[in-house]
Amino acid sequence: MVSKKTTWESILPSCFKPKLSKPKPKPKQSEPKRVQVVPNSPQRLSISDLSNAGSDVSMNDISSSVIGAYLHSFTLDELRVITSSFSYSSNFIGEGGFGAVYKGFINDKFRVGLKAQTVAVKVLDLDGPQGHNEWLAEVIFLGQLRHPNLVKLIGYCCENEQRVLVYEYMAKGNLDNQLFRRNSVALSWLTRIKIALGAAKGLNFLHEESKPVIFRDFKAANILLDASFKAKLSDFGFARDGPDGDKSHITTEHILGTKGYVAPEYVMTGHLTIMSDVYSFGVVLLELLTGRRSMDKSRPRREHSLVEWARPLIKDPRKIDMIMDPRLEGQYSAQGAKIAAMLAYQCLSHQPKTRPTMRTAVKTLESIMKMNDIPRHFVYEVPKDEVKNLNGQNGNRLRHYALQKRLGDYGFDSPKHKNR
Repeated sequence: MVSKKTTWESILPSCFKPKLSKPKPKPKQSEPKRVQVVPNSPQRLSISDLSNAGSDVSMNDISSSVIGAYLHSFTLDELRVITSSFSYSSNFIGEGGFGAVYKGFINDKFRVGLKAQTVAVKVLDLDGPQGHNEWLAEVIFLGQLRHPNLVKLIGYCCENEQRVLVYEYMAKGNLDNQLFRRNSVALSWLTRIKIALGAAKGLNFLHEESKPVIFRDFKAANILLDASFKAKLSDFGFARDGPDGDKSHITTEHILGTKGYVAPEYVMTGHLTIMSDVYSFGVVLLELLTGRRSMDKSRPRREHSLVEWARPLIKDPRKIDMIMDPRLEGQYSAQGAKIAAMLAYQCLSHQPKTRPTMRTAVKTLESIMKMNDIPRHFVYEVPKDEVKNLNGQNGNRLRHYALQKRLGDYGFDSPKHKNR
């Protein structure tokens, strides 16, 4: 029996432009039946099941579609209310490859079945690098996939030429900003491992789907963080379904991704596998360990590429301290850092088959979270009788005395230190 190819028109029938020639009316009984999709089931609809994925979308609403049955369809007028007319001064969050992102709020009276919540509204930049296909990919993947470490897509808007996506709001923004934004508070060791673990769980879920999903653009900017720093993967515009059957890879027409994160074999051959994501995960793990960007041309030339600079060092446990983020101030598990560095080294292997699975990465990071050998800062407390006089005439002398006492007991002038 030959199976009929599912089309976007059969799933989102009201979202496509009609042909130029006026079609003849058809009797109701001849209309194609819609395909029913159960999220996360073996029958999950994938992009590879669809034809005409590049078709233009019309102004028509798609709320009656099958994918729409799991999401809310918003109008532009509704989104204006939610975002205070897309206010730049009070609601603008940031901007990425897809377009601008605005903060919004939905109250409990907005719509039946939609709870009161803060949301993030992402508006496609019609002149930007992404477009219709990326919007469709986001809807098809996040309209069906549900996992604690994937950002939740609440709904979408397909009106006129506008393409909008509405997500749950993530209070801490993305990992890129938390790690690298100027004046940001340094993330603690356990917070960094927690983020890496959450992201690893998200990738592992995608890779172990009955139809594996290759994220393809895994990077710090696509890892969102909630108020408790729980990590969730976002931006599925470049995601692809993995190879079917006995195929070892899929071949893409264009190499997509972000420089510094893309696996070398994908760049050279165009062959894409789940191990391409594992390589990208290794880069992000390095960023968490070092506090350095994957690409940074403000550094000396040999340190422009984080992977090229760090990879020779992380394979030697004795050199791990040389690559650790100085903002951690030594407050990290020495054993945990060595294990995390070795995991990153394995993920960055030039041979895709020798890289660990994301399931292995999850187990490794879970073991690091349990380690409690994090050193504590020593704080010297000045005696109360000395504090009273610190701002008096003898202030300088007492401060000097306190400093000498500290150095004598714990510093380089101590007999204990000299006898080492």
